[in-house]
Amino acid sequence: MTHSMGKLAISNKSLLSSGMCLYSRRLLIFIYLNLFMQPLVAETGTNQSTGVASEISAIIAVKQHPYLKQSNFLHRTDDLDNLYKMNGYQLLWLGHSSSTEKNIAEVLNLFETAAINGLNPANYDPEALQQKLQSALSLEADAYRQLALYDTALSISLLRFLHDLHYGRVSPQGINFNLKLREKKLSDLPALIKDNVAKGTIHQLPVLVEPKLKQYQKLKHALANYRQLAGVSQPIKMIINKSIRPGENFSQIENLRQFLVLLGDFSEPQSEADTRKSKLYKGKIVEAVKKFQYRHGLANDGIIGKGTQEAINTPFSQRVTQIELAMERLRWLPELNPGRLIIVNIPSFQLWAFNDLGGANKDIVNMKVVVGKALKNQTPVLMAELSFIDFMPYWNIPYSIFKEEILPKWLRDHSYLEKEKMELVYSFGNNVKPIAFSEFSIDQVKQGLLKIRQRPGKKNPLGQVKFIFPNKDDVYLHGTPANALFSKSRRDFSHGCVRVEDPELLAEFALKDQEGWTKETIMLAMKSAKTERVVLKKPIPVLFFYTTTFIDQNDQLVFYPDIYGHDAVLMGALQKTEDLSDSALFVSNRTPFRQGL
Repeated sequence: MTHSMGKLAISNKSLLSSGMCLYSRRLLIFIYLNLFMQPLVAETGTNQSTGVASEISAIIAVKQHPYLKQSNFLHRTDDLDNLYKMNGYQLLWLGHSSSTEKNIAEVLNLFETAAINGLNPANYDPEALQQKLQSALSLEADAYRQLALYDTALSISLLRFLHDLHYGRVSPQGINFNLKLREKKLSDLPALIKDNVAKGTIHQLPVLVEPKLKQYQKLKHALANYRQLAGVSQPIKMIINKSIRPGENFSQIENLRQFLVLLGDFSEPQSEADTRKSKLYKGKIVEAVKKFQYRHGLANDGIIGKGTQEAINTPFSQRVTQIELAMERLRWLPELNPGRLIIVNIPSFQLWAFNDLGGANKDIVNMKVVVGKALKNQTPVLMAELSFIDFMPYWNIPYSIFKEEILPKWLRDHSYLEKEKMELVYSFGNNVKPIAFSEFSIDQVKQGLLKIRQRPGKKNPLGQVKFIFPNKDDVYLHGTPANALFSKSRRDFSHGCVRVEDPELLAEFALKDQEGWTKETIMLAMKSAKTERVVLKKPIPVLFFYTTTFIDQNDQLVFYPDIYGHDAVLMGALQKTEDLSDSALFVSNRTPFRQGL
């Protein structure tokens, strides 16, 4: 028994020893796998991460991309680098997440439908990116170069699209639009992209960056309407040998009726359908033509003349282009603060004064204006602040006007200045005293030693009020004794300054919150024999703008003739494919001249 128990003990000890060895071997294998194999797996992941990051960084560094038609992305480099820096220089679009294909599809759709925002889809390479998509989705994880190329190409095109939509494609200063430069970036495009990729809301990006102005949003809606008209409507060809007046027969009256119905200028009741056989141009169709004329910057007299004929025959595709140009120009405007604003749209020959640009369009002051001559004295585009108002102002005569217009008359008649209530001064200023004429006066004015001004009164071309907003072009708003010019439909007659139809009403608008100024005190100041300067306690932003398409205060889409040829210049600038540099958009220490709102 004792022997048997001993043998059993030895047997159990052997079994225990055998089990311990098996356990030890398994433990050693487990430790080996964890200590040696895990770093190999981590190294594989690190290699992939490092490989992609290196390729992305290399692409950013060279600032050239072989997948894109406009391969040079120099001016989008900073944004591209910031975008990938936020993502650890890893793939943003081809990251093998469940939303990869959805996100890429939404981005490509933004490019393909860029025309709804007035932009050219071809600038964002949608076809090339679509063609390369399937092969990009099929790439192996270690195809670092190809993965980085497609990912960055998509990002560059998206940055271009959003930048164009927010800021525009052209520098306004490059085409002599002296608009205010932005103080700082208010939209962080890389952060917006990263955030919306994470949320899966890439389709919302255009709404986040496009201009918030009501004018822009209404033009965007009009663009969709006119693009549809351009796509489905047959162009009309109106032929007239002489002007058609109300009450006369017009052989093309049915074509005209259909055209006006198509545009929404004429709504014909069903009961009048039987009268279509008549060729007589009268009644409601005349009123519809007047509406069409108003909407195209013409004299709305109902007479179908050369100007009306040309407007009718203008292809809808050209109107689409006009709307696109108007939207591009609105992108140039820096963010406008809520509050009062005076806008002159040069080709419309009109002024609008808003109590609150961002509020409801109530109590808008609207009046006709006369602007600078198209061929010689164009009124500049500018932004400034209305700071002073002079009642019964002096006219400080520019040297160019003196040389070209006044000097010849003065040489013929040495009493000319006295007859015209003009006087000599050493410098301009309301409190500067005039000096007596002498035999040397003409030479002194020629040499710039003396200046000429005209005293307030009926002969003074500034009328009774001058609205001063300091600017480098030295232009201003003012009244005029030549009120007959406001009855004309085209009103480019000035030397560059802007004459207003109702200076009293504009003065009331500007001074309505100024203590001591009422309609009565304004009228007294306008009849005074003495010049009076009023300093505005709160300056009012002034914008001289130029757009040949505009939604007026009655929500009417209006087209205007391109009197200065600025549309053609802008169309030429848009043909250039180079990206717009941020240095052209923002104030820097090197900016020589700054105007502020």
